[in-house]
This record gives sequence, structure tokens and C-alpha cells, in this order.
Amino acid sequence: MRLSDCHNVEDFRQLAKARLPSPIFHYIDGAADDELTKARNSGAFDDCDLVPNVLAGVEGIDMSVTVMGKKIDMPLMLSPTALQRLFHWQGERAVANVAQRLNTWFGISSLATVSIEEIGEAISSPKLFQLYIHKDKGLNRSMVERCKAAKFDAIALTVDTIVAGNRERCLRTGFTSPPRFTPASTLSYAMHPGWTLNYLFRDKFALPNLDTHVGEGTNVAVSVADYFNTMLDRSMDWKMAEQIRSDWGGEFCLKGIMSVEDAKRAVDIGATAIMVSNHGGRQLDGSRSPFDQIAEIADAVGGKIDIICDGGVRRGSHVLKALAAGATAASGGRLYLYALAAAGEAGVERITGKLREEIERDMRLMGVRSPSQLSRSMLRWR
Repeated sequence: MRLSDCHNVEDFRQLAKARLPSPIFHYIDGAADDELTKARNSGAFDDCDLVPNVLAGVEGIDMSVTVMGKKIDMPLMLSPTALQRLFHWQGERAVANVAQRLNTWFGISSLATVSIEEIGEAISSPKLFQLYIHKDKGLNRSMVERCKAAKFDAIALTVDTIVAGNRERCLRTGFTSPPRFTPASTLSYAMHPGWTLNYLFRDKFALPNLDTHVGEGTNVAVSVADYFNTMLDRSMDWKMAEQIRSDWGGEFCLKGIMSVEDAKRAVDIGATAIMVSNHGGRQLDGSRSPFDQIAEIADAVGGKIDIICDGGVRRGSHVLKALAAGATAASGGRLYLYALAAAGEAGVERITGKLREEIERDMRLMGVRSPSQLSRSMLRWR
């Protein structure tokens, strides 16, 4: 399969599977326990039908929405994800470049493989930093202050990872950051020389937002589960979240909200957005999908806070369903990670372009000229 043969997210998933060593692919593709929630994240959209209107005069389409005070050119954001240098040597730089051309939000993780400062200088489109709260309070303060200095537009506090999910594929493959070449994994790395040579001889793998305080993950190979379970602060609570919002002082998002009660509390502490997210099904297996929760959360806090449906998005029609249910925008990680792993910046460019085309085409087919015209009346749940 070639890049030109990839027309959707699943095509890129298959190409990424062919081009990546097994531990790396299954880190992207895998989720917690029986992976029921991961499957539900996309499957939830299949349980809801769109009801189009016709003869609506849709020659002109405006796909723009405003999220966290920034107007973006389409209602799809690129979620922050960790360790992107492992998937392709261009890593976060490739995704940032595409986000800039699309004029949409792009987020980098605390566990990103490029620095806050580099992304701050590289792009002028909206920038989000995904903050993991570590036990090391100095590290937490450092990341917030670096985001201020680099003029990031928002911080998203990740609230659903105080303990690692049970990612059994990673247990089977022995995935670590940085990769540990073991007798069990060496064959897979050897069978994918393109990835292996790029990893060994291009820019050295690093976690520059952490390595001033933490050696694990960069200089010491650890599993993601061990990192979360030993380095992150399990005492994180609403009071701490409110303090971080105050310290940051700018647009503030809580990533990992799933319940109406938590959405209301997010409003109460002054958050400006929530990402309705279950971490791609990688944490609590058996939890609801983000799309399943959008309507009731929108009924409770819609208009008071921006609502981002994060997870399971594979098609433009999924974005429209999320917006019709009450979301301000949709976002996703795997949808561009497969493409990044398969073909670098060219892959990310192609899949996001395909999704943008789908959103525009589907808006015309729905008989709407702007996302604000999408409503619950256009949805039917089976």
C-alpha cells in the first residue's frame, strides 16, 4: 500500500501497521483491558443517524468555530499525544506544520518529543499544552511558566491518569520509552529497517519538557504504566486543579471529563473548556464513549463552557454528529497518529485534508452552511 492508496483513517492504520515495529504500532493502536471502550468510542457514532435537510442553498460553506477564544477554520482539533518521535522521525513538528496550514488547534503533551519553546516559535496557530501533574512540584511549575513564556494559548490539565490503565498489548510487546531492544523485540525492529535506521541515526529521542527534572522516559527506559504509576500525583483533586488554573491565568481546559457532575464543577472552578474524553479507551475499560455523553453534558453546561468531543473520530460525519449533539468541536489523536507513523508530514496532511473535505461535503449534504446550524433535531439514536 502507498500513500496515494490511503483514503481514510483505517487505510493509514493498515499502512502504519506494515511500517512500524510491533511494540510501536501496538502502543498507538492498543487500549486498556479488553479494549471495549476503545471500540465503543467509534462505534457510538454508528448508533446515531443523521437526518439531512435539502434545498437549503449551501453554495457557500463556513466551517469555522471558536474554541477557547480562538477562531479555527474547521471544527476538528488535533489532540495532544505523547512520544510522537517514536512513531516517525518528524514527530510533533510534522503535526504542528499541518495544524498551522489548517488553522486549527494542535496540542503537545508533557511527554512530547519536542520542547514547549520550539513549538511556541514554530507556529502561530492556536497551541495547547497537555499538562500531567507530577509529584515533582518544581516540574509542574516549570512547565506552566515555560508555556507562559512561549505564549501558548491554553493548558489542558489531564485528569484521568492518576493511575495507568491496564494496557495489555504493551505488556505483551514490552514497549518502553525509550524503546528497549530485547531478544523478544529485536526481530520486529530488524524487519522494519526504515523505522529502525531513522530512530538510530536521526535526531536523538528526548522528552525535553521533562528532562530538566526527570530521567525516566528519556535516559531510563520505562513502560508508560510504570511512569504514570510512579511519577504522577495521585492526590490531584479539584482544589489543585483550581490552583493550576489560577497559576496559569489563561484559557484552561480539563481533559478527561466524562460526567455531568464533573462538567458542572469545571464551570465552577473557572475552566473555559472541557475535553469529554476517556483517553482513547486506554484508562478505564467499560467506560462510556465521549459521544455518548455529549448531549447530557451539553444540556447541563452548554453555553457556559466549550465542549470538545475527544475520541473515536474517524469520519467527517462523526464530527457533524458531535456538533449536532452539542459539542463546540471534535478532536482526535489516533486519526493523525496512524498517518504520521505511515508517512510523516505527508500522511498527516493527507488524512486531515480528507477529513476536512468530508466535513465540508457532509455539511452540504446535511443542508447547513455553518456548524451552528447543526442541532439535535438532525439526529436519531437507534
